[in-house]
Amino acid sequence: MKLVQAGRDSLVSDCPDPSEALEYPVVDHTPILIDFEDSILDRNATVESAGKSVVERKDYRGIFRIIKHTLSPRKGSTRENVSALMRELKKRAAPIRMLMVGGGSIGQGMRPFYDDPDIQIYAFDIYKSPLVQFIADAHHVPLPDRFFDVVVIQAVLEHVLRPSDVVAEIWRVLKDDGLVYAETPFMQQVHEGAYDFTRFTESGHRYLFRRFDVIHSGASGGPGIQFMWSVDYLARSVFRSRAAGKLAKLAVFWAQYLDRVVPSDYAVDGASGVFFLGRKAQSAVRPFQMVEYYQGAQKPRRRR
Repeated sequence: MKLVQAGRDSLVSDCPDPSEALEYPVVDHTPILIDFEDSILDRNATVESAGKSVVERKDYRGIFRIIKHTLSPRKGSTRENVSALMRELKKRAAPIRMLMVGGGSIGQGMRPFYDDPDIQIYAFDIYKSPLVQFIADAHHVPLPDRFFDVVVIQAVLEHVLRPSDVVAEIWRVLKDDGLVYAETPFMQQVHEGAYDFTRFTESGHRYLFRRFDVIHSGASGGPGIQFMWSVDYLARSVFRSRAAGKLAKLAVFWAQYLDRVVPSDYAVDGASGVFFLGRKAQSAVRPFQMVEYYQGAQKPRRRR
């Protein structure tokens, strides 16, 4: 979709039929490329707030930052997967085009991509931040086909109404050999309130990315981390207090270290979240293949 300037504060899509053209506002030099007829966001509220986030995003500092890192530990799987993805990207000629879906902040473990001079990062989110070039809804990505080498979407798919549409857009904007890396919650409680919609098992996540060949997939945060989240929300619910939840979670922070001894198949069945690293394919996984694909610990024993 080509956009042209239509005055100081708007862009319009360049269509042969002017009646089909869409107009997009520009606020504080940031284009808001959202089809508000098909979005949970309100046009007037978005423009009037200059693209401010609809949920509070705290900036933790000092002792609060340390506590935050203790309660939301950095996942070893993310570190390993980022390293694996970097190795794949280094096989490609620079510059490498990377799209960060939900890139309003630097996701946990994503810093190496930003520090690599061979990677050109394009980022958007549904709110304005210094890290995004434009504001957009991931159901309709206003970017050309087969443009990117890699797309990263971390902790986003739970916040969209139609994850399959978002993944279809990811497939569309990737080059024919393009890569995707996704992390999505599984057994995690609701966060960001009214803007949280979906969860995925590892198998469900794989089927969501069925038009991609799998390179690696599995649990992102095992039962230990999931237990911490459950204790947090139990205490929060009983005492009607967010602070009580955080104190309870801090009391059981040690549970995260048990994930180091949990086998991968058991981790998959009780994971806090799941991940998928894959390559764009021209054919899709068939439904009947999903039963055999299952990676968890509940596979039926074979008869002798």
